[in-house]
Amino acid sequence: MRAWFFDALVIFGVIVTTLGVVGMATMPDIYMRLHASSKAVVLGVLVLCVAGCVVGEQAVIMRVILIGGILVLTTPVSSHVVARGAHARANAEPAPPEEAPLEFADDIPPWRL
Repeated sequence: MRAWFFDALVIFGVIVTTLGVVGMATMPDIYMRLHASSKAVVLGVLVLCVAGCVVGEQAVIMRVILIGGILVLTTPVSSHVVARGAHARANAEPAPPEEAPLEFADDIPPWRL
């Protein structure tokens, strides 16, 4: 009975992760893509980590707990950083038009071919 429960957790985790990948591929906006990917990581991978505890060896369980803890700490931070960068890029002022390229300038340096 215990094996069936953990098999169901693995299947659920794979389905959630797959839906996150599909969400990243189909969502039109960077913010929606971030939402889909962060939810897939937190829910899908943590469910897979819980299912990985079925092995019962203490070394494996400690590694799974470490992986889950790192994911819980880093996923929101990385999503926030990417969203902030996308927001800054969308609201950035356009670059000023460049002056004439160096090839067309009157004084070309002698070291430049």
